[in-house]
Amino acid sequence: MTTADPIAHFHECHARAALRESFDVTRAALATCDTAGRPSLRFVLVKDWNERGFVFYTNLESRKGRELRENPHAALTFHWGSTGDQVRIEGPVEPVSETEADIYFQGRPRGSQLGAWASHQSQPITGRDELTQRLAELTGRFEGQPVPRPPFWSGFRLLPARIEFWHDQPDRLHDRLLYTRTATGWQTSLLSP
Repeated sequence: MTTADPIAHFHECHARAALRESFDVTRAALATCDTAGRPSLRFVLVKDWNERGFVFYTNLESRKGRELRENPHAALTFHWGSTGDQVRIEGPVEPVSETEADIYFQGRPRGSQLGAWASHQSQPITGRDELTQRLAELTGRFEGQPVPRPPFWSGFRLLPARIEFWHDQPDRLHDRLLYTRTATGWQTSLLSP
């Protein structure tokens, strides 16, 4: 079903995928660029979405964290093969609030909280032993107390300027519906496959 609201349309697609996919349906490919325009792509878990945007979390000192601070624009792509749906979202990014990051971090499993402290994401390590040793030290350090959110760990919200819905059809005559944000709301257009 197509609606005038791309976020409602996304909810419909996501709900269908949640019933059929065998992997985490919040997984999306995130594209960023450095200041020279060189692209980088990886998968992230999109933990929240609403009319404000699509939220994911990361180590701010990671490659994606650095790139998003230097060039605050990104693209997300969800693909759910079981439903034949793909959703592409593009726009500027902004940091989430400290409160949002704290609330999300405290809801994570303790192992993931400790892992956020232990991993110097995207930095070289001498071997897995270095990582497990750091994790053991942090486990002892925070034993018997809540694990606070590291100061270098937070989230970003992608503010959608464009959202494209693609649905698989026979003979490669796929359905493509583009929502473009304007000053007065969302404009829709059909795209040729």
